[in-house]
Amino acid sequence: MEEKKGYRAVGKYLMVSPKKVRPIADLIRRKPYTEAVARLEAIPNGGAAMLKKVLQSAAANALSQNKQLDEEMLYVKELQVNEGPRLKRVWARAKGKRDILLRRMSHITVVVDELAKVGE
Repeated sequence: MEEKKGYRAVGKYLMVSPKKVRPIADLIRRKPYTEAVARLEAIPNGGAAMLKKVLQSAAANALSQNKQLDEEMLYVKELQVNEGPRLKRVWARAKGKRDILLRRMSHITVVVDELAKVGE
């Protein structure tokens, strides 16, 4: 039988560029849950707010599926920031010309797991 891989949450089609979210994701990867949330609250960035929301959702999934868990027992096992689709917008330029503005989206996947499983 397969070993359980943790508790996950996915945020899709988030209107923030993956390039802006990835440096923030690097700060909280493999950290305890409470420390990760504290770091995200201190960062004044829209991407940090979206990342925090997905992280809290993964923790809520963990706590609802396993009643013996506490927030102190969780850590960020995996954190992926993938590129979603792009919205193409027109940006008017001089002399009747135009440029294409790409509004990038992100898909954020967070997996949290128990700290006790780290030593095994």
